Amino acid sequence: MNNKSAAIILGTLILAACGPETDKGAELVGTPIVGSVNMRSATVWMQLSNSNYESVRVAVLDSALNFVGAYEVEDLGTSNNCLSRIHGLEPGATYSYIVQSGKQTLSDTLRMTTQTLWQYRTDPPSVRIALGSCAYINEPVYDRPGKPYGGGYEIFETIANDGFDAMFWLGDNIYLREADFGSYSGYVHRYNHTRSTPELQTLLSRGAHYAVWDDHDYGPNNCDGSYANKSLAKKAFDAYWPNPTGEVAAAPELNATSFAFADAEVFLLDNRTHRVNDVMGEGKRQMFGEIQLEWLLNNLKNSRAPFKLIAVGGQVVSNAAIYENFAQFPEERQWLLSELNRLNIKGVVFLSGDRHSSELSKLQLANGNWVYDLTVSPLTSGSYDHSQEPNKLREPGTMVGERNYGMLEITGPRKERTLRMQIKSAQGALIWERSISAEDDYILAP
Repeated sequence: MNNKSAAIILGTLILAACGPETDKGAELVGTPIVGSVNMRSATVWMQLSNSNYESVRVAVLDSALNFVGAYEVEDLGTSNNCLSRIHGLEPGATYSYIVQSGKQTLSDTLRMTTQTLWQYRTDPPSVRIALGSCAYINEPVYDRPGKPYGGGYEIFETIANDGFDAMFWLGDNIYLREADFGSYSGYVHRYNHTRSTPELQTLLSRGAHYAVWDDHDYGPNNCDGSYANKSLAKKAFDAYWPNPTGEVAAAPELNATSFAFADAEVFLLDNRTHRVNDVMGEGKRQMFGEIQLEWLLNNLKNSRAPFKLIAVGGQVVSNAAIYENFAQFPEERQWLLSELNRLNIKGVVFLSGDRHSSELSKLQLANGNWVYDLTVSPLTSGSYDHSQEPNKLREPGTMVGERNYGMLEITGPRKERTLRMQIKSAQGALIWERSISAEDDYILAP
């Protein structure tokens, strides 16, 4: 049975449970996206062809085809984007859902899986997390003249077929063009153009998706907190990415939050809003700002997770003080690392993008703990071989200068968890892998 046939059958069951409604003719634009998934709830993002969203429902059934509920959608105020907050679910269960407008079935049958209630009961579940950054989709009328910068969109289909529980988008998930910067409609156009990519649809329909931004989602290349239209960037980001709710209380303008995924704790950081250009010099330059780093360190110290996954648009551990690496902000970088050492925080793994190449960096602190940074880039933008860069903290054999994506696997008994990191080609071939033991905090032999 194909997805469309299944959707018709499910739609019949759901309509029988819900009763007839008036068809108002709304249609989906692209595929719905599952965002934040918890044990009892999930969010479903969608874009509609018109503003008649009042009759739109997300209808959910459990694995036995029992009707769970039909959930209303709320208008996000941008380009007919909507969000449905699904609740009343059970932990560790897979549900089918379809989007309907009145009697019209708008989507294929899609699936979501809630997080498992394992605490004090079993070992944590194994999880797979896909990683990627720098997704450039060509649009010749607005691109710079010359050779197209984007390509190889089939990588999205490769990732979709690889199987994952969640995907972390590590920044430059869109590439704003010069024509986009000056207006909110420009931001909306860029998101709509990227989301309409045919090869992207299957990927977005699977698993749960979480995102951070970098400069190309935020504004012009290498921009910082002085950018005049940063409020437009935040408004557009929130309208297209259904990230978990939550904020840094002392700075709600930050695009940052945290959540649990299996036994990992995940932090989504903002490296733009409080950024002060490194050319401003000592005492002024910063990438994150004190408020955000204090929030992060407090959460890290309180965490009992074997791995603390910190997603951020730019590299953190690399000591090559070039381009936009954290090494260009030496005072803030040194303070963060010294605090990680003083507080004896273990299992810290930064997940970064931006660089149009992939590599693993590692740094051993004075107390013996290791801090890692897995950089994964690019998906479809131009790629570069940075093997000659003076990053003395690079794990040998991990520089990749072609389009690629990453895959994390967290497995093992509760007190013997292992994090396996893989970098794969656009065709899905394994390029390299390394594993970290949470118990001993070191890289195992590849």
